[in-house]
Amino acid sequence: MTTLAYDESQTLRDARARYFQDNAFGDDGGYAAKWAKLQLGPVPFAIPNSAARVRALEFHDLHHLVTGYPTDVVGEAEIGAWEIGGGCASFVAAWILNLYAMVLGLLFGAPGAVWRAFLRGRHTRNLYRTDYDDALLDAPLGEVRARLGLAVSQSAAPQATLGDRISFAFWLAIALALAAATLAPIFLAVSWIVRALV
Repeated sequence: MTTLAYDESQTLRDARARYFQDNAFGDDGGYAAKWAKLQLGPVPFAIPNSAARVRALEFHDLHHLVTGYPTDVVGEAEIGAWEIGGGCASFVAAWILNLYAMVLGLLFGAPGAVWRAFLRGRHTRNLYRTDYDDALLDAPLGEVRARLGLAVSQSAAPQATLGDRISFAFWLAIALALAAATLAPIFLAVSWIVRALV
C-alpha cells in the first residue's frame, strides 16, 4: 500500500500545506471553490462544494495526514472506511461521502483494503469530535497520531472481533443500498431512452 509520508515533527498546518501542494489542491485546499472537481479514473466530474462538505473536508484532509492514506481511488476508499469505522459524529456529509467511497473501493478491487481500514478505524480515534482550531493545526503531526492511537505500525493490525465484523457488514449494506438508490434513477432514465429509440 502506498502511503503519504510527512515529517512527524511538522505541525498539522505545515503538513497540510505540503499535502495541498503535493495534490494540486490550491493554497486553501479548494475550500472556497463553488464546485469540487473530482476524478474517478479517467472520468472527471464535479459536486457542489457545500458548507457541510467543507466542514467535513477540513477534518478529512487532516485524516489523510495522520493515517497516511493517499488520495487515489483506493486511498479514498480506505480513508472513507477508516472514518466510518471510527464514526463521523454529526458530519452528515462525511457519512454519505465515505459510504460512497467504500463502494468505490469494492468496485476498484480493493475489498481487503477497505476491510482493514474499517477495522483500523474501529480500534483508533479520529478528529471529528475535536475542535477545528489553531491548537489542533499547530500540534505536531506525531503527537496527533499518538493521541489518536495511530502511532503503531500499520502492519500491527488489530484482531477483528465479532462486533467489528457485524459493524462492517451493517455499514457495507448501508453503503451498497445508498449506491443502488443513487444509480437506480440513472438506469431507469437510460432504459427509458433505449426503449424510446427502439
